[in-house]
Amino acid sequence: MKLTLIGGGGVRSPLFVASALRRAERSGLKEICLHDVDAKKLEIFGGIAAEITRRVQSPVRITTSLDAERALEGADYVVTTVRPGGEDGRVKDERIALSHGVLGQETTGPGGFAMALRSIPVITEYASLLKRVSPDAWLFNFTNPAGLVAQALSDAGFDRVVGICDGANAAQEAVAQKLDVSVREVQAEVFGLNHLSYTRAAYVDGKEVLQGLLDDDSFLAETPQRIFDPAIIRRHRLWLNEYLYYFYYAEKALGDIQADTRTRGEEVRDLNRDLVAQLSAIGVDRDAEAALSAYFAYEQRREATYMHYARPEAPSMEDADKAIRAVGSEAADGVGEGYAGVALNIIDALQTGVECHIGLNLRNGGAIEGLADDDVVEVSCVVDGDGIRTKKIGAIPDGPAQLIHNIKRYERLAVRAIATRSRDLAVEALVAHPLVLSYSRAEPLVDEYLSTHAEFAGEWR
Repeated sequence: MKLTLIGGGGVRSPLFVASALRRAERSGLKEICLHDVDAKKLEIFGGIAAEITRRVQSPVRITTSLDAERALEGADYVVTTVRPGGEDGRVKDERIALSHGVLGQETTGPGGFAMALRSIPVITEYASLLKRVSPDAWLFNFTNPAGLVAQALSDAGFDRVVGICDGANAAQEAVAQKLDVSVREVQAEVFGLNHLSYTRAAYVDGKEVLQGLLDDDSFLAETPQRIFDPAIIRRHRLWLNEYLYYFYYAEKALGDIQADTRTRGEEVRDLNRDLVAQLSAIGVDRDAEAALSAYFAYEQRREATYMHYARPEAPSMEDADKAIRAVGSEAADGVGEGYAGVALNIIDALQTGVECHIGLNLRNGGAIEGLADDDVVEVSCVVDGDGIRTKKIGAIPDGPAQLIHNIKRYERLAVRAIATRSRDLAVEALVAHPLVLSYSRAEPLVDEYLSTHAEFAGEWR
């Protein structure tokens, strides 16, 4: 079995490879091909991935390719995680939004639209190439904004495409950790959209356990739910996707981000530049131990400061610097799997036939009442040797439903705008978004994004 990672020159690709190697024997994995358009980064992070593979004495072949067709040819599964425009594009997205007094975040609000107008054409091109050279392959998209990209691919007729996001399964993982059981033993009920989903129940041995845990302050404090007031969680009686913070604390989130010296995009850009410079100076072929230590220390620092403005206990970048330990290569087995775990769990289930319950982004197909069958939603699914099926969710509470419907309307308009390159539809999309709402903000936002990203957007009417 061949697994291809599009975006293999990304900083997270060695973690993806490490996770895949741990599962290789049961899934029948023989080759992991890393593809990227950046030769320097592909060499650096492909080298880190190869060194991890060598150290665990895995028989899996690690290959790299700058040629997309070669990378996709013969692939059984493909994971896409790319960032057209790079970190600088993300920084521009965030700063433009903030300059208009609107949330600057890479997937939520106008920043998500700006990223989508770059991401959707690129991923559509990869999907078309994959359909030509490996028509039976599955494509798992992690490229943000994952919901918009998945909707665009679905609308374009790509059937073997699934949007993946680790956030969809955060409740399932938190329950498993709290009760000290395998994630496979927890069956959650997830509904909503990407970065806008809720979990209403979690079952272990047929018994619902989430509702009781929502009343446990210690459980909430140990999980991503700590960013919300417990009273809000208990009012909804739902596990809240952490990105709902930007809606439920809209003015606070905006104020905190505006008050920061750097946006998250600027933080990540600087982190990544420093890492690439450090690894280039070390050279994994010259000093593998030092390269691996630098790499895992980077990961520790990046994780420690994620959404730090929403977490009072989170360290500043400076504090994270002081806290970094020299992490050796043995840490490869201790890192979190993130999106890699989602993709690999699906692959395991499809390959082995052993049933897996997981939250994914795909066509609704009647799973959630009130949404169209062809709306891409984030919903609980069952995966096994027969494929991927949504679980019946039925009716959902009025409060979440209203927000979900508003954002789905924005997503539909945004996808149509990008497909037809229509400025007017793009403006209507942002007006429909609850974090924008007005033409006086939407029109200059759209114009500035189209001008800034003209290289990717092309000519719009």
